[in-house]
Amino acid sequence: MKWIKQIYDCFHAYKQWFLILMATSLLFSYLAWLAYPETFKVLVGLMIVFTLAIVSLSVFLIMRKQKIIEVAFQDFLLEPNETNEERLCRVAPKTHWSIIRKMGSTLRSYQSELNDQVIELTDYENYIEGWVHEMKKPLSLMTLVLDNRSDEMSPLVRQRMLHIRDQMHGDVERILYFARLGAAHKDYIFEPINVLAFCKQTVGDHQTLLDESGFQVQFKGEEMEILSDRKGLAFILEQIIFNSTKYVAQNQNHPILEFETGYDRASDQSLLYIRDNGPGVSEEDLAFIFDKGFTGGRGTYTRQATGMGLFLVSKMAYDLAIQLDAKSELGSGLTIALKFPNVKR
Repeated sequence: MKWIKQIYDCFHAYKQWFLILMATSLLFSYLAWLAYPETFKVLVGLMIVFTLAIVSLSVFLIMRKQKIIEVAFQDFLLEPNETNEERLCRVAPKTHWSIIRKMGSTLRSYQSELNDQVIELTDYENYIEGWVHEMKKPLSLMTLVLDNRSDEMSPLVRQRMLHIRDQMHGDVERILYFARLGAAHKDYIFEPINVLAFCKQTVGDHQTLLDESGFQVQFKGEEMEILSDRKGLAFILEQIIFNSTKYVAQNQNHPILEFETGYDRASDQSLLYIRDNGPGVSEEDLAFIFDKGFTGGRGTYTRQATGMGLFLVSKMAYDLAIQLDAKSELGSGLTIALKFPNVKR
């Protein structure tokens, strides 16, 4: 069927010339009828055969020419250097040469700018990653001091320092992941994970952050096993925890963070609900909470709102094939559902 479409495209592209050829054949057929009525049928038969032969030869040569031009044009688009430009000009009609040369000059200019931007972006990513690794050194030192000199600090000072350390650690992880968003290779390792146990471990790693905000953590539902990447899933949980502690309502007496497992039989998906009882999100803001840089009405609760935490959560969830769903109302907290695919092994 492909060659039929090519023939149709050829006729459509050069229809005016084929119409002229057909009109010329009809004219000569009429003249033959006037001049040689006794041999009219023979002459018309010869004209028809000649016209069909000319049309077939023309279609064959045009399709062959178009194929050569198509190959040269594809090479030119993939690598718009001067060599491919001249090659395209040699096979293309002369009337197109000026357009091809302008196109080549424009593409080479854009390619040069793109290469410069790629180099700048690579340098930026390398700088950010280097800066992050440098930042991990004072964080490790702070952890060492807190572990070995805690008896020299008051409980309040130690708790505040642990809180600041965990906040800095979260900020560093966000910056590092954001810098790697465009990386071609991402080292994810998918393995079986017990969700509730993993949530408890993640909460334990950030207990000081939750204690500082006065959160009570609850775990509900039955243990279930999912297949995912540990580091990626930990990053998602950490950012949701940071989000809840960041947006805790002012003068809120009993902040609660709840983890609950579930199963949706209709979609055959394992579910993890993470809820808080914070200020919630208005209906008009809810659809945009995973957008980059969006803070909405909740941004007024804290000057630290950047709108990046849940955006990075959505990016990581996409990489791990986790569907996200958010439900909330103002004053009733926020519920984020993680829907894990059912992977048959």
